[in-house]
Amino acid sequence: MKSYRRFIMAVVLLAFVCSFSSASAKVICVPKLYAFGFSASFNDSIVYFTDIQVIDSAWINDKTKFLISRDNYSYQLKNYFTSIGQEHRTCVISFALTRKEIEKKYKKMKEKYVKAGNFSIKNVSKNDFHFAAIKPDNYEIENAQ
Repeated sequence: MKSYRRFIMAVVLLAFVCSFSSASAKVICVPKLYAFGFSASFNDSIVYFTDIQVIDSAWINDKTKFLISRDNYSYQLKNYFTSIGQEHRTCVISFALTRKEIEKKYKKMKEKYVKAGNFSIKNVSKNDFHFAAIKPDNYEIENAQ
């Protein structure tokens, strides 16, 4: 009886694992993605927020809804700050598929720094910096799972 239960448990576990491994994710292009950038430095108390922007033809993982090449988007912002003489800044991108979602994220993040009170918050306008869409390479497409 014990061996029968173990056998059934092994079969159920194997079926469970196989169902997840066979479901592969795809990289898809979405016509619109909303995003904003954030930059901070450990050397000063100034934090920067970009305006909320629309990125045309951004690529995401259809299963996790995660932005492909998001590190490269962060580097775009980092390179902008380097070009204006502000090196060694940590830059991140926040994104969403809808305007409502990104506005909620933007508001929440900005409120954290306003409430802290010891940060100077500055905005980077769309005229000064704009994210450019990045097409993923084959490595990123293959490893999107």
